[in-house]
Amino acid sequence: MAFTVELEEWVGSVWHRFITRRASPDFPEARVELLERQRALALLFRATGGASGMSVEAASERDLLLRRSLLQQVAGTCKSVPLAWRDDNSLRLPASLAVFPDATLNQDLYRWLALLAAEAGPMRHWGRDNQRWTCHLLQRYPAMAPRYRRLVDAHLALRPDPATLGPGEAALERALCQALREPGSVEQFPRSERAAWPLPLWLYPPQQLGSPQAADLDDESEETLATRPGEQKSGRKRATRVDENRRDGGFLVVRLENLFSWTEHVDLDRWSDDSDDPDASKVADDLDELTLSRQRVRKGGGLKLHLDLPPADVDDIPLGEGIKLPEWDYRRQCLQPGFVNLQMLLPRDDEARPLPPRLHAPAQRLRRQFEHLRNDRQWLRQQPQGSELDLPAWLDFHVERQHGQCAERGLFLEQRHTQRDLACLLLADLSMSTDAHLNDQHRVIDVVRDSLLLFGETLAVLGDDFALYGFSSLRRQQVRMQQLKSFTQRYDDHTRGRIQGLKPGYYTRMGAAIRQASELLKGRKRRRKLLLLLTDGKPNDLDLYEGRYGVEDTRQAVLEARRLGLTPFCITIDQKAGDYLPYMFGANGYTLIHQPEQLPLRLVQLYRQLTQP
Repeated sequence: MAFTVELEEWVGSVWHRFITRRASPDFPEARVELLERQRALALLFRATGGASGMSVEAASERDLLLRRSLLQQVAGTCKSVPLAWRDDNSLRLPASLAVFPDATLNQDLYRWLALLAAEAGPMRHWGRDNQRWTCHLLQRYPAMAPRYRRLVDAHLALRPDPATLGPGEAALERALCQALREPGSVEQFPRSERAAWPLPLWLYPPQQLGSPQAADLDDESEETLATRPGEQKSGRKRATRVDENRRDGGFLVVRLENLFSWTEHVDLDRWSDDSDDPDASKVADDLDELTLSRQRVRKGGGLKLHLDLPPADVDDIPLGEGIKLPEWDYRRQCLQPGFVNLQMLLPRDDEARPLPPRLHAPAQRLRRQFEHLRNDRQWLRQQPQGSELDLPAWLDFHVERQHGQCAERGLFLEQRHTQRDLACLLLADLSMSTDAHLNDQHRVIDVVRDSLLLFGETLAVLGDDFALYGFSSLRRQQVRMQQLKSFTQRYDDHTRGRIQGLKPGYYTRMGAAIRQASELLKGRKRRRKLLLLLTDGKPNDLDLYEGRYGVEDTRQAVLEARRLGLTPFCITIDQKAGDYLPYMFGANGYTLIHQPEQLPLRLVQLYRQLTQP
């Protein structure tokens, strides 16, 4: 019996591999991976006019209502296909390309899509926009015409024969082939109930706008591309309209086990909320008949509560009124004055605590390493008197005297104490992502606390002017900046208690925190001013601050800090920081700690490197 089961499984796996391979339209032997060319494509995209803040990432597969062959239906393939698309935040390319039998053509297709994305703008009509972008690209780079022609010829040889399609699908196929051969020559696209076979040389609408099906090329409404998130246009449905039953609530009048199908309708009022069901489109595809009613409920009419903020009696203590700060809108290329409200807070857990015993040994070791910097003595050259002869100055004097030039200068070296003339503000990210575990014993917030404690212990011995702050945010109305130690406060057990009482929460509106830290730091009368940012991820918040918007605002805040004469530097433990931090802080404005457990010691060593004369 067991042998029979194993034989059935083996035969099934062999059949699955065979039928899948025969039904697949790809050429696996010529497959090209995006991961191997991601950096080169990102460089090409930005060098040809693409936005610097956009990343190049892999696109997930997307459903299209295609006409599949019998073999593809049996194998269950070609339901979803990877398509290239872009939005304001990223360029999404297929994770791999095997659409051509030649690997060189697949590589050229990646390059073509990167160039086309750099030329593209907002998409209003899938067919006409791609033609227009292609024309502009070929006019801008005439040398691309032969390569584009090779891609088109190779792709047209693989497209379905219009003679094997229905009248509507055949007319659409001919129009798309004409648009590929002669971009800009097709203005009107025929209607069809099914989507055309994918065009790998064109960009598709963003993922949140759905996929361009055949009906989307109809000129009756160019806004048909803008479907709701998750929706896919499908075939026609039978529909019946029923009168709405307005009742005060509703009760289930039948037992659930008596419902034999989705199409069975119970005429009662069902309560609903304001949120859209992400699975609504999938449910609609499963229905043979749609039952519609007009429900007279005003959108957004319900009462919504947000319980993220704690009550005032347990929340941190506000220091004065909120501070209105600007925020950069990259879409308008301007600062929005007074757009963000930042609230300075004093941690309510202000109980004095000593340094934890586990940190005594590393703190003592760091104190010994940094004590000599406080008492550092430097040799001053060309002094009128001193303990040793300045040989380079004496040689210069001797040569000048031989040539008749005798400038007065000191000829001695003198050793004197030097004073460190710098100020540093350390800004720590306290968002809820720091609640993640690094291992079985430590979370990110634990490492951040230890880093702040050792940093404070070291700088207190060194005698440098420093301040410690933490930040988080909950939309633009509530950017929270916790004062752990200001420039005028002593580093003592009260400061240690505030640091040990830190708790993660909320989000990371980085730009506002950097702007306020810059205001605090620029007032210090020091020759050098260092702004350190300690974080574990990208800037983000619940509103528009997610994605490119937050990256661009943070970059603008860093540029503003540099114009004030500050030196901003970011220290991160995010292993993907190389994708966005070089754009925000510059190639030499950040460092990545690959082993987060070493952050407490590495932070102090980085400070020493950054402040060396």
